[in-house]
Amino acid sequence: MHPLARTWIDDVLAGSPVARSLGIEVLDARPEEVRLGLAFRDDLTTVPGVLHGGVIATVMDVAGAAASASGLTDRDDATGGATTQLDISYVSAGTGDLVATATVLDRTRSTTHSHVVVRGADGRLVATAQVTSRIFRRSRA
Repeated sequence: MHPLARTWIDDVLAGSPVARSLGIEVLDARPEEVRLGLAFRDDLTTVPGVLHGGVIATVMDVAGAAASASGLTDRDDATGGATTQLDISYVSAGTGDLVATATVLDRTRSTTHSHVVVRGADGRLVATAQVTSRIFRRSRA
């Protein structure tokens, strides 16, 4: 993985204020695939014992963006990015620690489509998502 990609994943995405406040951590990152972890905390729940759906959505959003960033190199002239679409299917309640695995399905010069799977620590499927990410680049004069 290019060092620039790793910087975007670790410092910009996982290091963002929202990701840090939730406790999102990078478990593994390689080109086109990233794994993130989220430790269960009571202050992230909707009702006792169940993680808020918005927390799970945020983990999926960060995972999709990290997968998009995983393919960056100096040649890309990237200045940032944004999620343009996030389509989530919740399958079961998040009742413990989570692992989100994001895999790039398609990459163009400006857009990345990723599939994200969130599982509980026991391997149980919690949610899936399709994430479309836009990569912003320096304009060339």
